[in-house]
Amino acid sequence: MTVGTFDDLAEEIFAAPARLGDARLVTVDGPSGAGKTTFARRLVAALTVRGSVALVEIEGLYEGWTLDGAWTRLDEYVLEPLAAGWAGGFHPYDWATESWSPRWHPVPVSQVLVVEGCGSSPQAADGFITHQIWVQAPAEVALARGSTRTGVDLDRRLRAWKEVEAAYFTEQRTRQRADLRVDGNPAQPPPYDPEMVFSTLP
Repeated sequence: MTVGTFDDLAEEIFAAPARLGDARLVTVDGPSGAGKTTFARRLVAALTVRGSVALVEIEGLYEGWTLDGAWTRLDEYVLEPLAAGWAGGFHPYDWATESWSPRWHPVPVSQVLVVEGCGSSPQAADGFITHQIWVQAPAEVALARGSTRTGVDLDRRLRAWKEVEAAYFTEQRTRQRADLRVDGNPAQPPPYDPEMVFSTLP
């Protein structure tokens, strides 16, 4: 087992050059239920000690159960303004009403922008992403986590979504392009505080 620390990763990110205006764009991609959200939030906590950080969960830019248009919206509403030195923001998708929410989600100018979620690391973004992170877990574990998180039986939709994800990851070579690969469900959890460390994959 190889172990990394969020503190070391945060230091590495801040030491890297900014490629999105004055910001360092960090993406956390991988299948649903893999542990991306947990990883991203722990990373944000470590980054915040060193400077300003903003977090965007890209599923707020999905128009339902599809990846179509999500990256385009992220680019237009968040990345382009930040690259120009302006704050970004968007109206997130409301999954309950299946429509765009009137609520505004601001994305302030910061030293680091973390974008978490499936579809956050397309090849088209390679030129301005500072650090690409891939998180994975066994398929059965990820599916079980997704069902538990929703609180209702969405087995059919989740399985269809897995097919969408798989096609995207194959097309974009997401795992292969990642700078760091993380085990979202290690067989033997690290003998340290999980808020501080993570298990890596080759």
